[in-house]
Amino acid sequence: MSLTEMADRHGLHRVGARPSLLAYLKQTWERRDFISTMAAYRMAETNQENRLGALWLVLRPTLNAVIYGLIFGVLQSAVSRGQDYAAHVVIGVFLFDFFSACFQQGARAITGNRALVQSLSFPRISLPLAVVVEQFYTLLLSLIVMFGILIVLGHLPDWRWLLMVPLVGLYTLFNAGVAMFTARLTVHFRDLTQILPFVSRILFYTSGALFDVNKIFSAHPWVIQVYDWHPLYQVLTIARSLLMTHAAYDPMYWLYLSGWSVVALVGGFCFFWVAEEHYGRD
Repeated sequence: MSLTEMADRHGLHRVGARPSLLAYLKQTWERRDFISTMAAYRMAETNQENRLGALWLVLRPTLNAVIYGLIFGVLQSAVSRGQDYAAHVVIGVFLFDFFSACFQQGARAITGNRALVQSLSFPRISLPLAVVVEQFYTLLLSLIVMFGILIVLGHLPDWRWLLMVPLVGLYTLFNAGVAMFTARLTVHFRDLTQILPFVSRILFYTSGALFDVNKIFSAHPWVIQVYDWHPLYQVLTIARSLLMTHAAYDPMYWLYLSGWSVVALVGGFCFFWVAEEHYGRD
């Protein structure tokens, strides 16, 4: 009898072996308190050395919105900007910042916690999920500020604002999948951590966060049709319609975004789980 057969006969398992998908899901759910606690700790640690502390969580997107709004507002004509350009940019910058943080910080979830990964046994997917939870907490603070800015700009709340709840929920699921995907990629390709900021910047400039896609590409309808399948553009378009213009948009955006979110979450989870044995070893 081989050692492998003897181990199986006595119920012994290889140390660090990848559990089944269902077992992995169960173990991850059992670590939910660890994930939320780690997220809260990371938020406190990140800002404790700054005089303004957690205030920077909302100051950063606010300053970005002001800077980008001024620069791109000057570059665009009055027709391209539209009457509500300030609100347009605020929504774009604040919401895109959530994706960008999950995208880039999720990539460092494993490589940035190498000592923890090598010393303790736990589902490694807890680390990118903790990043997403941390950024979700940050988003909630940012949304309060964003709503305040919109009210100052003359966009008063109504019942449509309540639809931001399911929108943020779908957006969070999508970003969780993205974070799990980039977390594994950077384990195998460390140089990606240097490239992802540039990818994030390209996505920011091309997602419609700073301009009206319909006006900029009015002469190229096929470009607008491509944007209709862009998940980040779908999020921004729905949010702007709910909070700002109340303009009609394709209700299929909700279905498309739901599909993107499910695919990203399930795909990202499975993609990360497959390489569970390699984290901390590669």
